[in-house]
Amino acid sequence: MGLELFVPSGIERLDQQLKFSAEIDKMTKIIRRTLLIDKSRFENDAEHSWHISAMALLFAEYAEEKVDVARAMQMCVVHDLVEIYAGDTYAYDSKGNETKAEREQKAADKLFSQLPDEQGKYIRSLWEEFDAMNTADSKYAACMDRLQPLLHNLLTGGLSWKQHEAERASVEKRTGIIKEFMPRVYGWLSMNLDRAVEMGWLK
Repeated sequence: MGLELFVPSGIERLDQQLKFSAEIDKMTKIIRRTLLIDKSRFENDAEHSWHISAMALLFAEYAEEKVDVARAMQMCVVHDLVEIYAGDTYAYDSKGNETKAEREQKAADKLFSQLPDEQGKYIRSLWEEFDAMNTADSKYAACMDRLQPLLHNLLTGGLSWKQHEAERASVEKRTGIIKEFMPRVYGWLSMNLDRAVEMGWLK
């Protein structure tokens, strides 16, 4: 079952867009290391992308620069699409992160080429901008990407952190973009990292 059942529209561009829409359904099968807050299971990439997109509607008032929220949300939606082919790399997996960039570039080549040329280039440019974190919109989107799993860890007793023996220094490094771009939010985060260490959730 799947694309073998697809009936072409007779319009090449529309067919590319429809097939791409079907292809990205595979995000629901990419399992992350972040637990749902009810601890029932790990979230998937699609859930994570939806969640940080929704969060991007909420926190722009804390950003140090003016943010185009709609554009940041677009980055949130597309930032993990390449994991359909590259797989998820856990944030604190040093070995996996050594090959992440190469795997994701190859995945981007494969995935975005399935769209009409200008759409593929545009979505890829959003993905690349998100990774570069050198604009206000991309910094804000990256803050949401870091804030969401941290919130989940804090509300599940640090289960994911404990499973992977995460260290506070590693979490602080990963959330450095929040410290830079959303310092008032980082104040709350830092207080909670103190608590996480006290509770034994983080080393």
